[in-house]
Amino acid sequence: MPEQTWAFTLGPETAGKRVDAALAQLLGISRSSAAAWCSNGHVTIAGRVIGKSERLPDHGELRVSRPEERDPLAVVVEDVEDMKILGDEDDFVVIDKPVGVAAHPSPGWVGPTVVGILAARGYRISTSGAAERAGIVHRLDVGTSGVMVVAKTEHGYTLLKRAFKDRTVDKVYHALVQGLPDPLEGTIDAPIGRHPGYDWRFAVVEDGRPSVTHYKVLEAFGRATLVEVHLETGRTHQIRVHFSALRHPCAGDLTYGADPKLAAELGLTRQWLHAKRLGFTHPGTGEWVEYESGYPADLAYAVEALAEHRV
Repeated sequence: MPEQTWAFTLGPETAGKRVDAALAQLLGISRSSAAAWCSNGHVTIAGRVIGKSERLPDHGELRVSRPEERDPLAVVVEDVEDMKILGDEDDFVVIDKPVGVAAHPSPGWVGPTVVGILAARGYRISTSGAAERAGIVHRLDVGTSGVMVVAKTEHGYTLLKRAFKDRTVDKVYHALVQGLPDPLEGTIDAPIGRHPGYDWRFAVVEDGRPSVTHYKVLEAFGRATLVEVHLETGRTHQIRVHFSALRHPCAGDLTYGADPKLAAELGLTRQWLHAKRLGFTHPGTGEWVEYESGYPADLAYAVEALAEHRV
């Protein structure tokens, strides 16, 4: 929405009213919205920015400008050098997604997206699905790095989407979890749904969707353990929720109960979780293909610090 401006001549009828209350009445907006516009410097009298709680004078001109509002689902074409291309085929492109990049635009997210980065690099991707999710057949959380595949053609989208739905894709993650899981190799079969107390979190709940996580210990460091995880299902935050339910949250994952002291000692500002390997049937040749990603610097440092007993 383009920028809009209004000008109101002040007089006795508005004199003495609070700015936010008067704006709400004049523009038919909520008082909280009016207050936010004041706080952001969009309301002035004689060129002077005025605060929400100031009282209006009995003369002069009140000017209001509403800045251009960004469509939360618009694809912003923006490159991020850290995103590497691991494989580029006619039907798909495989990327190494860095932390801090979302799969696609969504309300509340204003950072870079995989879709926007690929557009910046000139990739033409599948147009199936919602426009902001074009080509996206699966997702990684903003705070999770690693291997991700994006469809470039309708044929690729159809076959890859079906492969994820039918669970014929091999999704392998590495996670650094607190403590030592017992047993050292096992399966977590527990339904996941919305957390009853927090809209933005998930939890193991009785009426949740079936969720199955297989894991095995790769290396134990005492305070934390490196595990390999194979996902049978693909629920939002599945690995984070399942290990938190076992009281072995991913190191650095403060949202799901990780120790902030250990996170700080390991230099972690996000959950230690990495999409290590992705295998699937090639949509064009029918052959099995696999792609792998190395640990980014922050995750590698945490493992090295534990291995060298620096923490």
